Amino acid sequence: MNCFKSGFVTILGRPNVGKSTLLNNLLDFKVSIVTHKAQTTRDNISGIFTDQESQIVFIDTPGIHKAFNELGKVMNDFAYSSVDGVDLVIFMDDLTHEFDELDKEIIQFLQKINLPLVVLFNKIDLIKDEATKNLHHAFYESLNPLKMLDIVATSSIDKEIVLKAIKENLQNGPQYYPEDQLMDKDERFLVKEVIREKILLFTNKEVPYSVAVEVESFKEDLNDPDLLNINCTIITERPTQKMIIIGEKGQMIKKIGHAARIDLQKLLDKKIYLELFVKVESDWRNRKYYLKEFGYKVEK
Repeated sequence: MNCFKSGFVTILGRPNVGKSTLLNNLLDFKVSIVTHKAQTTRDNISGIFTDQESQIVFIDTPGIHKAFNELGKVMNDFAYSSVDGVDLVIFMDDLTHEFDELDKEIIQFLQKINLPLVVLFNKIDLIKDEATKNLHHAFYESLNPLKMLDIVATSSIDKEIVLKAIKENLQNGPQYYPEDQLMDKDERFLVKEVIREKILLFTNKEVPYSVAVEVESFKEDLNDPDLLNINCTIITERPTQKMIIIGEKGQMIKKIGHAARIDLQKLLDKKIYLELFVKVESDWRNRKYYLKEFGYKVEK
């Protein structure tokens, strides 16, 4: 008798340890934006892996970090609350830093929730010395995980190793989503994330972290069903940031729009007409009204 396994798996970790890279590799599809900058992911994003023997619903989370504004607190809340109702937790760290207070905080949280745990140490290819032993020892002794693996998140070999470790620790269960569904977010969310990714890639310092993206309209062209007309507004906190995003003679916003359009055409399998506008909403990351407006759940 064939046994089909399924379950929900959350991926937790610090910023920029490779959670989104791992998820995209496991699915062979870009469901989560990836840059070299920390705190790229702001929301919990579900990616769905399905094969003949299993379905795994992965929850990619914002990096757990020391929060300096309301948005940062909301992102941490997203990460910590992602364990509610899941079957297994993947904790992911990299081996390029020493064990520190943030690691201790995460360990205390993982001890408290008492869920099955797989620990992945990413970026093993970057390690040249013995400084990682303390990190290995601290997590193994404190958490006693089901598995603890050194990986490279982009590796096809390590992808299979990670999937095997997860499947071994899931129970028999139903198929929750159609086999061809890869994520739980709609196309509007994908548009916002792709545009935000390009801003993260092409701008510097505080600018990329001070923006939100709103989809104002998303319509199929009346004369061409293969063409999508999309209008979006980029919200930033200060006039100087708006000027940087627009760029001299509009060159930066053209660059952002061009790169986003190319990616969206591949992801949505449609021709895209994309218009971008920029407006200023002062200090929106600390204002609960705007956090709610931009889709972030905040406590009253």
